Amino acid sequence: MKTVNVKGIEFGAGIPKIAVPIVGSSLHALLGELAAIKNLPVDLVEWRADYYGNECKPQEVADAAAVIRDRIPDLPFLFTFRNKREGGQKDISRSAYETLNKTLIQSGAIDLVDVELSIGEECAASTIETAHTHGVKVIMSSHDFQKTPSSATIIKRLQKMQELNADMTKIAVMPTTSSDVLTLLQATDQMKTIYADRPFITMSMSGTGVISRLTGELFGSALTFGSAKEASAPGQIDARHLNELLHFFHSQISQE
Repeated sequence: MKTVNVKGIEFGAGIPKIAVPIVGSSLHALLGELAAIKNLPVDLVEWRADYYGNECKPQEVADAAAVIRDRIPDLPFLFTFRNKREGGQKDISRSAYETLNKTLIQSGAIDLVDVELSIGEECAASTIETAHTHGVKVIMSSHDFQKTPSSATIIKRLQKMQELNADMTKIAVMPTTSSDVLTLLQATDQMKTIYADRPFITMSMSGTGVISRLTGELFGSALTFGSAKEASAPGQIDARHLNELLHFFHSQISQE
């Protein structure tokens, strides 16, 4: 499996990297979150722009991204607008989503962009091409906040993202039973051992699925999400505690 290097952080090797989302509704709030992040063990900052303001005017969002970039010059910066159907705060049209992402890609402020698989192959492929032209990496994502699909369905979605040439692939699902968590972990292990040719990210959400956020080194997930002030998804762990747990798991695995 090839790895992905962004600002010296190698995704897909070693201990899973820690991403911390910022979710402020104003630039002032975002800067407050960034101040808190400075004291945390963070490998990547994700801006969840669907929380920002009342409208998503591309240039205004790009201007805010430039300010964020200035505060975290050495950290990988992931831009994400999450639609409501994928668990986000707002819904925008497919064309508006494509325009927003391409504006941010072309702004030079971001290192990575999240592209939802559900947006459709044509839009996804066009956005990925633009990202690669401008040296921006793509995390393609799929979220199911209602259930955990079968292991075969999880793997099929991740494979489709690889076919579309995303640099990293991601799926997050909601468990209703402990067996659902096992389904996600089984699919993750099969991706690692059989199907994945690039870094991928998997997680089972909520408290029930928290184990999936900690065992990436064993099962293969390259990135896990921790919180600074406010979680952006159910089951996120405080970033400092998450870091301690990941290193504990690493020490136990290393003794094998």
